[in-house]
Amino acid sequence: MVETLPVGRFQLQSQRVELKRWVSAFLSSHRTLFTVLWIVAFSSVFLWQRNIVGAGFSIFVKAGPGRPIPKMRPFAFNLTDFGGVGDGVTVNTAAFERAVLAISKFGKKGGGQLNVPPGKWLTAPFNLTSHMTLFLAEDAEILGLEDEKQWPLMPPLPSYGQGREREGPRFGSLIHGQNLKDVVITGHNGTINGQGQSWWKKYRQKLLNNTRGPLVQIMWSSDIVIANITLRDSPFWTFHPYDCKNVTVRNVTILAPIFEAPNTDGIDPDSCEDVVIEDCYISVGDDAIAIKSGWDQYGIAYGRPSRNILIRNLVVRSMVSAGVSIGSEMSGGVSNVTVENLLVWSSRRAVRIKTAAGRGGYVKHITYRNLTFDDARVGIVIKTDYNEHPDDDFDRKALPILEDISFTGIHGQGVRVPVRIHGSEDIPVRNVTFKDMSVGITYKKKHIFQCAYVEGRVIGTIFPAPCENLDRYDEEERLVKRSASQNVTDIDYDI
Repeated sequence: MVETLPVGRFQLQSQRVELKRWVSAFLSSHRTLFTVLWIVAFSSVFLWQRNIVGAGFSIFVKAGPGRPIPKMRPFAFNLTDFGGVGDGVTVNTAAFERAVLAISKFGKKGGGQLNVPPGKWLTAPFNLTSHMTLFLAEDAEILGLEDEKQWPLMPPLPSYGQGREREGPRFGSLIHGQNLKDVVITGHNGTINGQGQSWWKKYRQKLLNNTRGPLVQIMWSSDIVIANITLRDSPFWTFHPYDCKNVTVRNVTILAPIFEAPNTDGIDPDSCEDVVIEDCYISVGDDAIAIKSGWDQYGIAYGRPSRNILIRNLVVRSMVSAGVSIGSEMSGGVSNVTVENLLVWSSRRAVRIKTAAGRGGYVKHITYRNLTFDDARVGIVIKTDYNEHPDDDFDRKALPILEDISFTGIHGQGVRVPVRIHGSEDIPVRNVTFKDMSVGITYKKKHIFQCAYVEGRVIGTIFPAPCENLDRYDEEERLVKRSASQNVTDIDYDI
């Protein structure tokens, strides 16, 4: 028998004081905070990889088996009511089309909800309707047909002038919508699977005559919500809202192989405004997020900017491109973007702005705050010679404007080149601010904070030491030293 002794009040208070001291000391270290963040992220990735053959992974709590589907609209239907069969073999395109047609009749009565039960629901592309909720139960998986002949061709996007990969028409998306209002795609972490493997292979073998289609594309629409689902293995870009307003993406997992899954961007807001992307995990074969607004002369003529975009609380990975990008197709302009609370791990680049002569437009009023890089080849990139053009008719005198870009609270480890800002005489980068930056490096050389044709300032002390192009201010934001070397270049792509 074990005897338990009582703890006196004084003894208990002493233990509490010691605990508070230990916690304070524990949290005071940037390295400790980073370690905790990394452990959480790594555990999430480990669990995802362990379950990669399953229906996807969410870093958020999954519903238990048989969890009841909530009714989110006045009228609710099951896909099986329209002849759907979830055996992974039966083609359910007609069932989806009949269901959407039925829901379209309830728009003035609050809309309708289509429930996709557990199972594998093979389908060709289909369209959504306004005032609709598509709800995927746990273990429900919508599978895209791999035969491209079943995917319709659509006209090129007006702000691109032609298909992004091939001239002429482009393939439509697996789930599509145009001129819609009030659309929700959600569930108990069900999955939309584009089965992109055959598309990627044909693309590499140059067997496709048209640009591949996205997994989900919503165009000229408003009040769009994507939440609590997994999107995976898109043929091309995964979620592509185009010229939309009031778009929310929350608690979404987006997956594709990190290699040999070309152009599988995670989320590409394109000429969109009032966008929130939060609490997501994205690991794909290209940019995790890429903000766009049209391509060269076509984007300039279309004239729809991307603006008022908030990206926060994300864990992302991109071994091919970058965690969060702006551009390169930004000819309609990009402004008022905030990226905060972002962890980029095991990636080629962390955050990037890319553009070129011929794009026109602007990138301005961009705020990066509380970013963590772990094992990234390059941390922060601004590139002004990303020379991909739709045709030879672009205006070489259409020069983009890059200005008012701030980086605050930038930390990490295992980064080869923390900063590479490559402006040019024609496209200088103006009013860049760095504050509270400490990034552990792997390459013990000078010139790892690389600049060319940059104007801006550094507030306080940062690590590594900044380039000489930037003005120096103290912690009180008082000028210490004015730079006379804004046009100096020390860009070195061999590092």
